[in-house]
Amino acid sequence: MKSVLYFPLLWTWRRVLLVLMTAIIGLGAGGFPFTASAADPAQEQQITAADSGGITGETKASLILAPKLKRADYPNIGVSSRAIVWVVAQMHLFFGALVLAVPIFVLVIEFIGFKTNDDRYDDMAHEFMKISLTAYAITALFGGTLALSLFLLYPDFMNYMMRVFGSQMLVYAVLFFLESMLLYIYYYGWNALRYGNSKWVHLTLGLLLNAVGTTLLVVANSWTTFMMAPSGVDSAGAVIGNIWEIMKGPLWNPLNLHRFIANVAFGGAVVGAYAAFKFLCAKTAADKAHYDWMGYTSNFIAILAFLPLPFAGYWLMAEIYAYSQQMGILAMGGILAWLFVIQAVLICTILFAGNYYLWSGMARTEGSERYQWLIKYIAVVLVFGFLVWVTPHNVIFTTNEIAKLGGGHHPVLGPLGIMPAKNIAVFLMLIFTFLSFQIYRRADKVITVSWQAWGNTLMAAIYIVACANVIFAGVYYGYFTNTVYKVGSSVMQVASTLAVIVAGSVIDTLMFKGAKTLPSSWGKVSDRSQYALFALPVAFTWLMALMGYVRSSVRTHWHVYTVMKDNSPDNFIPTLATVGNTVTFATVLFLIFLLFIFWIANLSGIKQKPPVSAGKIVPAESAA
Repeated sequence: MKSVLYFPLLWTWRRVLLVLMTAIIGLGAGGFPFTASAADPAQEQQITAADSGGITGETKASLILAPKLKRADYPNIGVSSRAIVWVVAQMHLFFGALVLAVPIFVLVIEFIGFKTNDDRYDDMAHEFMKISLTAYAITALFGGTLALSLFLLYPDFMNYMMRVFGSQMLVYAVLFFLESMLLYIYYYGWNALRYGNSKWVHLTLGLLLNAVGTTLLVVANSWTTFMMAPSGVDSAGAVIGNIWEIMKGPLWNPLNLHRFIANVAFGGAVVGAYAAFKFLCAKTAADKAHYDWMGYTSNFIAILAFLPLPFAGYWLMAEIYAYSQQMGILAMGGILAWLFVIQAVLICTILFAGNYYLWSGMARTEGSERYQWLIKYIAVVLVFGFLVWVTPHNVIFTTNEIAKLGGGHHPVLGPLGIMPAKNIAVFLMLIFTFLSFQIYRRADKVITVSWQAWGNTLMAAIYIVACANVIFAGVYYGYFTNTVYKVGSSVMQVASTLAVIVAGSVIDTLMFKGAKTLPSSWGKVSDRSQYALFALPVAFTWLMALMGYVRSSVRTHWHVYTVMKDNSPDNFIPTLATVGNTVTFATVLFLIFLLFIFWIANLSGIKQKPPVSAGKIVPAESAA
């Protein structure tokens, strides 16, 4: 069933983008005719009225079909063209995600500092932007390299994409330059526009920066989703719709939501690693306290954005299944299914690291001992959830092993390898991770409202009912009803998990009114907690690369699914070993660049002392 949900945060900007592109491209009401130059003679065939949406006559003859390429049409450079584009594109996506995500939560932190008149928030937001500024130049570098690689190695494919999207490429370039201008003004104008009415000007610049960055994201996503689920073209690849019909394919909104949330979580993890780096290098108690607080804020952003991410992922996969069952089965039940076992390991690593950091941070406050008894139960749920999630369904057995087991599946562990069991594990892990957030937030507070006992009882009842509903829906609908109900059961589980998060946030907010805040000793945490912050970006980066490959590979041997075939030497799904090595290489390469960014950011804050001669300080210009 096709979803009709839309991404409300992007609705206004999508309409603005449409108006802008309409003005530039000059679309008429009667479609999107192209008069591209050189075309394959075989493509000059007539298009039927059914294929072209009723277009006939001269307009039909002017439509250009997707090229039908042969092996000789692809440049041969002696190495795999796919491997080059794969790594360069992944690096561009890593840094692009970081550059687009950091200004989003920086703007929120800056606004909090402005409303509370607390310079600490302002300083932290400014320091976060320092990372984004350095990463922006690297993003542009890999973006240019990616464009050059695509045009050199896949010229006919890029020529077709340019014909399809037309002047939208010009819109993208204009947006890119606009984002560059806003980014530099926003960062370098920080101190000049820090107080009073000038602060509103600076906040407006930050809002415009995020609006342009988000628009860039959704424009680029339209290219990706067009390749997976083309719209606005006929079965032969001829463009028969306007630019809006081409962009708003069935996967566009799900991918927009998924990437937006994932980028925020990824950006929070990266700046958290920067805070951990600065914490371990700090020499004074004041610096340790500052970067400890910065690390806590980053972890809060990363995990809070990560909690709803699986829901967006489910929506994306549901739309992929709705568009093409072949793509969905290949991803979840074919050769790519084993990569979801690795995905489970990486996601559980993120949850373990985030929870461990919260548990370690509870030692900062005197009141944390009231909730420490819950930690062991949360840890048990996380461990068992991890074991269920990584249990595979299909395992390669020898003949003797199959004879001993009595079949191709383990009699006990076999049922744990299918999605109902994994859904139970995932949602319980998310619920108990939110419980870690709750007890951390409560650790430094003494609640004074008269209805405290009733509030705690209600919150406990919500947790119990939600967990029971998650387990019941997974077991009953997953194992004792028709297969068609298995997917529907996840809706109940999503609703139960969201109910816990929303109800817990509302109840705690009301209960914290008038609460007494206990003193916190910022900076007095173990170094092990900072290593957990380092684990987050490693797992996030690897996970992004792995799932990006899965999303791209469901197209199999198509450049544009069912429209433009890939006949290059790389038109096959590589082995899992090749995937693992390539993803790992891209991850390690990004981490090396990330350490370089941290070093540059730290170097900018170091000031060399003036030289001393004969007991006197020599001015710097004299010494020169």
